[in-house]
Amino acid sequence: MYDKKDPRSTLAPAVAAKPKTGLIAEEQLARFYAEPPQIDDAGGQTWFLRGHNFVLAYSRLVPGAVLARKGQPDEYVAILPQAKAEISAGAATEATGPMTVAMIPPGESSVALPEGGEVYRLFTTASQDLVALCPNARAYDAPRSHVPEFRPWPEPADGLKLRTYSYDVPAEEGRFGRIFRCTTFMVNLIHPYEGPRDPARMSPHHHDDFEQFSILTEGEYEHHLRWPWTTDMADWKNDVTYRVGAPSALVIPPPVIHTSRACGDGSNKLIDVFCPPREDFSARPGWVLNAADYPAPAA
Repeated sequence: MYDKKDPRSTLAPAVAAKPKTGLIAEEQLARFYAEPPQIDDAGGQTWFLRGHNFVLAYSRLVPGAVLARKGQPDEYVAILPQAKAEISAGAATEATGPMTVAMIPPGESSVALPEGGEVYRLFTTASQDLVALCPNARAYDAPRSHVPEFRPWPEPADGLKLRTYSYDVPAEEGRFGRIFRCTTFMVNLIHPYEGPRDPARMSPHHHDDFEQFSILTEGEYEHHLRWPWTTDMADWKNDVTYRVGAPSALVIPPPVIHTSRACGDGSNKLIDVFCPPREDFSARPGWVLNAADYPAPAA
């Protein structure tokens, strides 16, 4: 259910289906500003939170700090809202400015912040060393039948390599946010809400078979969640509303009905993440800004 001015209202409606039983689905929430980091050393602090298929690592680093990966099993993503960085992968190195999203290939790589600052990195659960650092590492020990097994999307024709993109991109009529994808993730850097969102123009909806990871990088948001009633009362839960500041992250499980409202007086900045990428967003011409680099799966 979308407001008629919301670009998502043009998406093909999902086929109505009777909700499955056995949801066993819990939301996962982290308020990084109010919780202790899992890593606290001379380079800075890092917090972790996992979903079914992915791990978020949020780092606040001192000048000159380096985040290195060795033997990385698959492609991962780094998002730098404000910090300058030097990103290396294999023999390639790129210097980036603020408002950068980087797709970083498997193997050996590093993200260095010469002036310090914040970086958000996204990994699949193939990075088991990072899963183990998550406070909610065991949250998915029970099978989650609503979320299919992760499968990466096709590699680019010229192979996996370091790719960086500026998301300093103006809004465009009919396009939803600023979407980038790779083989493992889709990232939507939603244009900021300046001041609170109009409560008369909300967008409650659900996803049948994939999680949504909403990361708040600036401002305040309210996340509203409603569990559908199935024929099994064990699935039923009371509605939940979380009011959060930044930085924070929420994993929304399927098929929970959800909508989020910017409520800070200043700039409110949210990033939505999907692992693997969404087919419906990818099918919309012009929505994925780096679609020329990363092919979608064959129909």
